[in-house]
Amino acid sequence: MKKLLFSTIAMLCVITFAKAQLLNGVQKSSRADSLRGALTPLRTCYDINYYHLDVKINVDDKSISGSNEFRFTATQNFNKLQFDLFYNLNVEKVVFNNEELPFKREFNAVFVTFPKEIKKGAKERFTVYYSGIPVIAKNPPWDGGFIFTKDKSGNPWVSVACQGFGASCWWPNKDHQSDEVDSMLISISVPKDLQDISNGRLRNIVQKPDNYTQYNWFVANPINNYNVTFYVGKYAHWSDQFQGEKGNLSIDYWALKEDSLKARPHWDADVKPMLKSFEHWFGPYPFYEDGYKLVQAPHLGMEHQSAVAYGNQFKMGYLGKDLSDSGWGLKFDFITIHESGHEWFGNNITSTDIADMWIHEAFTNYSETLFTESEHGKEAGTDYVVGIRRNIQNDIPIIGQYDVNKEGSGDMYYKGANMIHIIRQLINNDEKFRNILRGLNKVFYHKTVTTKQVENYIAKQSGLKLDKIFDQYLRYANIPTLEYKIEGSKLSYRWLADVKNFDMPVKVTLKEGAFSLLHPSMQWKTAELGKGITENTFKADRNFYIKLKKS
Repeated sequence: MKKLLFSTIAMLCVITFAKAQLLNGVQKSSRADSLRGALTPLRTCYDINYYHLDVKINVDDKSISGSNEFRFTATQNFNKLQFDLFYNLNVEKVVFNNEELPFKREFNAVFVTFPKEIKKGAKERFTVYYSGIPVIAKNPPWDGGFIFTKDKSGNPWVSVACQGFGASCWWPNKDHQSDEVDSMLISISVPKDLQDISNGRLRNIVQKPDNYTQYNWFVANPINNYNVTFYVGKYAHWSDQFQGEKGNLSIDYWALKEDSLKARPHWDADVKPMLKSFEHWFGPYPFYEDGYKLVQAPHLGMEHQSAVAYGNQFKMGYLGKDLSDSGWGLKFDFITIHESGHEWFGNNITSTDIADMWIHEAFTNYSETLFTESEHGKEAGTDYVVGIRRNIQNDIPIIGQYDVNKEGSGDMYYKGANMIHIIRQLINNDEKFRNILRGLNKVFYHKTVTTKQVENYIAKQSGLKLDKIFDQYLRYANIPTLEYKIEGSKLSYRWLADVKNFDMPVKVTLKEGAFSLLHPSMQWKTAELGKGITENTFKADRNFYIKLKKS
C-alpha cells in the first residue's frame, strides 16, 4: 500500500513509461536512487547496534527537532561513512567524541568523515542533531510522510507512515533494510496535554520545562527503519493478555478516547483469534519482549512493529468492502489481520532489498486466507484466496530492481498469495506446509533475507523442484497458460510460459468428480479422458492460478 498519487493524466503517463522500461524487469534509475538503494562500502563498513532517537514534535508549526545517536561496530577499516536524511531536513551537526565532524550532502545521503581511521571490530558512536519541517503525506499510507490532522473533537492527531518512502524522511539513520538495529530507545516529546505511543515498551514519562512531555519507549528486538513510529493524540488505553506458545503475551490497545467504546468489542473479536491462528501457522509471536499493541492511527494502517497502526474505521473487511468478493472478507477486520500478519513476515523476516518486498506482502496476504481457514474451514479459505485474484493486474514482475530502492508490481499481494497457495497444493500435506511456514520464521528469526534464501528453503523442506514456478510467478508479468485440445477421449496439453522448460504439475479433470495431477511440459503430451469429460466440462482445479486456452 505504498503508491504515489498523481492526476489521472500524469498517472497514465507514468504507467506507460514504467511498462516500457520494465519489459525486461529493469527500470532506469538515478544517482539518488542508487545512493538510497545500493549497499556501498560507505554503508557496509558499519553495523548498527543501537539507536537513541530523541525527537520533539512541534504540532503548531509542523516542525521537528532532535537527535539520533548511532552506536555501531566497524565491519572493516574506514574513515568515512554514509547515513541518510531527507534534504529538506537540516543536519545541524554531527558529534563524535565531543567533536563536530565534517560532512557533505548529496540528495538524501550524508557523508561523514572521521578524524581517524575506525578499525575493524571497533565499537563507536556518533550523534546527529537535526531539525526542520518533514514531508507531509498527501495520501498516507500509500504516499509517505507525516500526518498532521485532528480527531473529531478537534484535538491534534499526528503520526507518520514511510514504508518505501523512507524512514530518513523524518529521522537520520542507515536507511536500508539490510541492517536492522539490534535495539533502540525512542524518545518523543509532545505538548503536555497529548500522549505518544511508539514501538516497544514504555520506560518512563518525563515532564519537560517547556510544557512538553517526553515519552521514552524501548525496543528490545531488532527493528527495521520504516517500522519505527509514533502516534500522538488523546488516547484511551486498556490491556489484556494472550496465553501463547512462549507464555503470556501482553496486549495493549490504544484508541482515541472518543472511539474507545466501539473499539473495545471490535478489536476483541479479532485479536486473540488472530494471534492463535498465526502462532499455529507461523510459530510464536516474534516480539514477546516488546509486546503486541494495536493503535488507532490517522491513516488506514501499517505494520509498525509491536505498535500496529489501525485506521479501518472499526469496519469489517477493507473499509467495509470484501476484497475477495466471496463473502468471507467481511467476516474479519482486514487491517487488524493483515497488518498484524506482518509481525511474522515483514517484521520478523525482512527482505534485504526492497525489490524483494513480496516476501513481506505475499505471505502476509496469504495470512488472511489462513485466518479465514482457521475460523471458517478450508473451503472458506480457498474461496477467499481464489476471490482475491480479481485484484491481480499481471502488469510487471513482482520482483523489483535491486540496489535502487525499487519495488516490483503491486501483484506481490494477491498474485504472491496465490503462488504460495499453488505451492501448498503441490506439497499436498498441510502439516508439512505449516512446518515450512514455521520453519521460515525460526530459521530466519529476526533476520533479513533474499528471495533466493526463501526459495531455497521452501524447495529443500518440501522436496520439490520449485525454481521454475518461482521464476514464472515472481520474475515475469504473465501467468502460465495450459493449452489443450480434446479429440474424442484424447487430451493433448502443454504449457505456454516465459520460463524455459516450464514444467509445473497441475490438477485437471481427467474423469468426472475428481481432479488428477498432470505433469505438463512445454512439449505436447497426451492423456486419456474418462467418460463424460468434454471440452465443455474439462477444467483445472481452482486452487491453481493459471490460464486455460483451448487450441
